[in-house]
Amino acid sequence: MPVRIVVGISGATGVIYGIRIMEILKELEVETHLIISDAGKKNIELETGYEVARVEALATEVHDICNVGASISSGSFKTHGMIVAPCSIKSLSAIANSFNNNLLIRSADVTLKEKRKLVMIVRETPLHVGHLRLMTMVAEAGGVLLPPMPAFYNHPETLEDMIDQTAGKALDQFGIEHNLFNRWYGTDSARRRNKEALKRGLL
Repeated sequence: MPVRIVVGISGATGVIYGIRIMEILKELEVETHLIISDAGKKNIELETGYEVARVEALATEVHDICNVGASISSGSFKTHGMIVAPCSIKSLSAIANSFNNNLLIRSADVTLKEKRKLVMIVRETPLHVGHLRLMTMVAEAGGVLLPPMPAFYNHPETLEDMIDQTAGKALDQFGIEHNLFNRWYGTDSARRRNKEALKRGLL
């Protein structure tokens, strides 16, 4: 089976993470199944220069969030897993409690029950204890919580570099090869990069 990934874009800020992941997967010719919530569509218009149709065009197949009879709603439809980017607290809560009221939540629930990889880029801060308990519930069910926390050892120069680092970390969970960020190769490598950054006036 070719690599097949489900991508959900929910209504948290940070829809650019989901968009960037879709762009990369299309470049890599990975089969993608995309679900965008209504709030996610609004945030695409509010936060980015993309139109929803342009984002949907990146997918192999787009699914209506209300279509709980879609292929990806069944565990018999094989995938390598799912990424929810960004994942709103509402979606986190629904997934943690198996409240399958739409296709995005149902697909995530299927991913967990079939023991496939579910990566959730949860976008909220600060977090109260209720949020943390929901994350623990998902982690105990086998999900991967991957908040978009930028690393600085690779000396990001642009906002795009920071976005790519989070996107790359999500793809790492599926063993998908990419060159989206500089990986850590020890302190000697970090010192050399530090010196290069100093020369360029980045530090």
